[in-house]
Amino acid sequence: MTNPLTRGYEVKFETIVGTGADLLLRSLLDRQQYHDPFAEAQDLGISPAQWPLFGLLWPSARVLADAMHSFELEGKRILEVGCGLALASLVVHRRKGDITASDCHPLAAAFLLENLRLNQLPVMKYERGDWSRANPQLGLFDLIIGSDVLYDRAQPQALSQFIDRHSASAVQVLIADPDRGNQAGFNRMMNVLGYSHSEARVSSLPSNGGPYKGRLHTYGRSAFMS
Repeated sequence: MTNPLTRGYEVKFETIVGTGADLLLRSLLDRQQYHDPFAEAQDLGISPAQWPLFGLLWPSARVLADAMHSFELEGKRILEVGCGLALASLVVHRRKGDITASDCHPLAAAFLLENLRLNQLPVMKYERGDWSRANPQLGLFDLIIGSDVLYDRAQPQALSQFIDRHSASAVQVLIADPDRGNQAGFNRMMNVLGYSHSEARVSSLPSNGGPYKGRLHTYGRSAFMS
């Protein structure tokens, strides 16, 4: 369906179950959507093929959101990297966690604002997160989360360094990954930076959402180690 708020691309609405309570999510209609009239995305290095990726709900986002439904949040400052539609952030926010969603796509903030409105949720913290440069406005976090953020060859190095720049002295990092080839390189880089690593295989999506082949990676660093 066409919506005047979308400025030249089509969207759809779907109800996401298995997140504690149903969430209504506005997303792009499909991977064919593209609209960058002022070259905002192009100037950020986002190609036409990559442009729609932020606005689609990927299976790994459901896996991460499911993990956040029961994760201990108290006392933690939390950052979602490459949030896209920020499903996991919405789950944390609804649980009253201290969450900041971040992405480099110029439309991610607008989609987040609309999805908050659709679910009658209060304003959530959002910051632009560019992995290739300093983001001093972000600060440090106790928990950093992300889903399907290793689909490009350059991402393991850029993301590991970004995470390290924004990790508190004691930190946990959760990454849901659909067994992309770049996860091995990311694991090595996180190990070099001093983070422990464990992983759990995930074979199905929450709430009978179908099969899934991937892993939930957990990285950590204690205040003593740092």
